[in-house]
Amino acid sequence: MTRIRRGYIARRRRTKIRLFASSFRGTHSRLTRTIIQQKIRALVSSHRDRNRQKRNFRRLWITRINAVIREGGVSYSYSRLIHDLYKKQLLLNRKILAQIAISNKKCLYMISNEIIKEIDWKESTGII
Repeated sequence: MTRIRRGYIARRRRTKIRLFASSFRGTHSRLTRTIIQQKIRALVSSHRDRNRQKRNFRRLWITRINAVIREGGVSYSYSRLIHDLYKKQLLLNRKILAQIAISNKKCLYMISNEIIKEIDWKESTGII
């Protein structure tokens, strides 16, 4: 029986997989079977951690806003600030508020004080 020469397609596929795993250590960058397993594992981790990163940044922003707000007002908190922002229909997301809190605390104090004044005024006059 004659010898069958394998085509280049399988070799090209394996080369492509090896390029993906070139930064892995040891067997994980050399053997095709383990490279495929590590590639699947890496892609699963990156997909999971993209969502986790969004969650972690949101927690960080909330923590920063809360810390700055509690410095300024004694009885004022993050949850009350966000509630008052929604009442006043101000469209400032947490990322922007956290950037304001870091770069310019006085600006955030001014925003919160204006909101408190207006809401307190509306409650005292009976509008709300």
